[in-house]
Amino acid sequence: MQFMVNIVVRLPGDMPKDQLDALVKAETQRGMQCIREGKLKRIFRVVGQRANFSIWEASSLEELHATLFSLPMHPFMDVSVSPVIKHSTTEAWEASEGALPPF
Repeated sequence: MQFMVNIVVRLPGDMPKDQLDALVKAETQRGMQCIREGKLKRIFRVVGQRANFSIWEASSLEELHATLFSLPMHPFMDVSVSPVIKHSTTEAWEASEGALPPF
């Protein structure tokens, strides 16, 4: 199952720079691990915000929940999750043209 996830990060304004740097590094490393594991499919930053939209894959809501909770920044995140399915235009393209072009 695939999910579109919107994450908005709200860090304390008084977080020391060294703590913030360590948290960002840990978050990046965990995100890369999620990509390797096939859980995080795509991630897009929202311009001008500490926020993103991302596509995740999980076999269940419980698995997605556990994965999102494993992110180091999770205590500071507002998370919205929407299950998604393939659009009919994508299905038509794949039937006539093959795989969608990479972006």
